[in-house]
Amino acid sequence: MMTTHHVSVRDTRLAVHTSGSGIPVLFLHAFPLDHRMWHRQLPLVEHLRLVIPDQRGFGQSTGSTPESICQLAHDAVALLDALHVTSPAVVCGVSMGGYVAQHVAVRYPDRVAAVVLVDTKLDGDTDEAKAARADLAERVGRVGQSILADAMIPKLLATSSEARALPGRDEAIELLRQSITSQQVPTIQAALATLAGRPDMNDAMPTVMAPTLLVVGAEDVITPPMCMTAAETVIPNARLLEVPLAGHLVPLERPEIFNAALLEFLKELPAETLAADRAEP
Repeated sequence: MMTTHHVSVRDTRLAVHTSGSGIPVLFLHAFPLDHRMWHRQLPLVEHLRLVIPDQRGFGQSTGSTPESICQLAHDAVALLDALHVTSPAVVCGVSMGGYVAQHVAVRYPDRVAAVVLVDTKLDGDTDEAKAARADLAERVGRVGQSILADAMIPKLLATSSEARALPGRDEAIELLRQSITSQQVPTIQAALATLAGRPDMNDAMPTVMAPTLLVVGAEDVITPPMCMTAAETVIPNARLLEVPLAGHLVPLERPEIFNAALLEFLKELPAETLAADRAEP
C-alpha cells in the first residue's frame, strides 16, 4: 500500500507517494501529469522502494510553480534528503521527468546509482518548438485545461490498430484526461515556459558514468526513437530498449515490458547498492 506524505522541500511543499523496501527508485512524471501516471508500476513495490512525487505545482503538491528544470532537479534531491534516502537512488523520468533526471545525474552524481530515461531527449527546444509552447500556454489561459488534454492525448499514446487494441487502453485515456484537466492553469503555463527554456544536454551527459537505461516507444511521435538512439551514442554507459506498440508513455502503455526491463537492468547494479536502504520510509 502506498503512503502519501506532504513534505516541505526548499521553498515548496511536495506530495510524495512511497512504499516498499530495497533499492530506492525515484519516479519523475511527465508533463502535464502527476504521480498517477506510474500506477502500473506499483507491483514493483515487491522488489523496490518506490518514491513517486508530484513535482512542484502538479497534482497534490502545493506552493510555487516550476521555474526551471534545474530547480526541479534540486527539488528531487532535497526530497530524497527529506525522506532520509541516504544511499544512491535509481532516478527514472519520463519526458519532462527525463529532463529532470538528466540534471540530477549531472549535478548530483554521488546520489545516483543508475539512470532510466524514458521517452525523452537530450536536445533543447528549437525556436519553432518554443513558439508552439508559448502559443499553447496562451490558449490554455483562454480556454482552460481541456484544450491541452484534447491536443496532447492523441500524441501521448501509440496509434496503431494493434496498440489501440491492447488491454487497458480506455483506462489509460481516461487517466490522462483526468490528470491533465486537474492540473492548475498557472502550473501548466509555467511548465511550458520551463520546458521551452531548458538547456541542451548533449555536452553535459557524457560526464554521466552511472549505468543508464534508455527506453522509447516505437510509436513515440513526440520524442521519436531516433532521439534515444542519439542519446545512446552520447551517454557512456547507456543501453537502449525500443518497445513495440508504445508511444510517449511506455510505463503506462506497456507496463509488463517496462517493469520487467527495469528489474532486469537493476539486477546488474553492484550488490552493495542493491542491499542499501532496506527499511520502508
